[in-house]
Amino acid sequence: MSNKYGDFYATKWGFPKAQADEHMPSPQQFMPEYLNDPSFYEKGYHLENVGDGGNFYWVTSPAGYDGGFVVTGSGVIVIDAPPGLGENMQSAIRSVTKEPVTHLIYSHWHSDHIGAASQFGPDVKIVAHEITRELLARFPDKYRPLPTETFRTDATLEVGGTKLELSYKGADHCPGNIYIYGPDQKVLTKVDIVSPGSVTFMHADVSENISGFYQAHDDILSYDFKALIGGHISRWGTREDVEIVREYWHDLLHYAEEALREMSNAEALQGFVVGLGREYQMVGAENWINSIANYATEKTLTKVTSNGQTWPERLAGATVFTKYHAWTVAETFRTERTHFGYQKEGNGGDFYIA
Repeated sequence: MSNKYGDFYATKWGFPKAQADEHMPSPQQFMPEYLNDPSFYEKGYHLENVGDGGNFYWVTSPAGYDGGFVVTGSGVIVIDAPPGLGENMQSAIRSVTKEPVTHLIYSHWHSDHIGAASQFGPDVKIVAHEITRELLARFPDKYRPLPTETFRTDATLEVGGTKLELSYKGADHCPGNIYIYGPDQKVLTKVDIVSPGSVTFMHADVSENISGFYQAHDDILSYDFKALIGGHISRWGTREDVEIVREYWHDLLHYAEEALREMSNAEALQGFVVGLGREYQMVGAENWINSIANYATEKTLTKVTSNGQTWPERLAGATVFTKYHAWTVAETFRTERTHFGYQKEGNGGDFYIA
């Protein structure tokens, strides 16, 4: 089925159309069996019991957004309410329990993960980080009711003897993005950092603090978990999934730094603007940062990794999204990390990153 734009909107100022035959297919580990089940698309959701204890559930949708819920014996705690899952979250809950939803936890303030929160009505207690409440108050949305309970660093939500530990370790994907951990079930929810089996969506899933994004991988691994709910895309994650994608991101960081060192000295920078008048300096700037991204992309995708495979063989989306990740990692390296020095008085001088 096509729309009035066909299968691509083309313009000479924009992005070229991606061609399937120029990219690697997703590895089989990224393609669970339920994706081939017509009932998944008919129902609009897929449900699995995860971790220990038998009361923690992971729910995902054909849109590639997921969340979770915990049946406590005294009510259901829901984690996130993605609009792409919408009321099918309630269908999933009803398929395993008659208990009412009493609590809703916001992982963070973004609408793509909590934009269906209003469906649970005014009596549900909504728990979130205080920054999430501040942002939702600043940018009101009737579909995302304000949290009724907030915390700053750590909190415990207990319902019917079931405990969830909530923690905030600083900005990563966005300010206020929290860790939600069921210690008895050994299930961790941390959204928009790891998409199990994948390199994540473009530009590190549009994360706002890339240094925090990197740190979050280590923080996730500091938990004792059997299942990770990551917010995307077709399955829940394991510890190995996090270790694998952490290796990918550190390879990309290494090559982005290498590219910056290669292409940001005075001689290299002058090369990108040679022959251009001052009125076209932005053309040289684009070619400079895109060259850095291309260098990091090629080095990352052609590297033989720790298990003897390349990243396109190990992670879905590697050939599609790495160029966007490389651009983001290189640009934020320049802004969030050291420049290894600075311009001395006059011209020339020691190496520094522009």
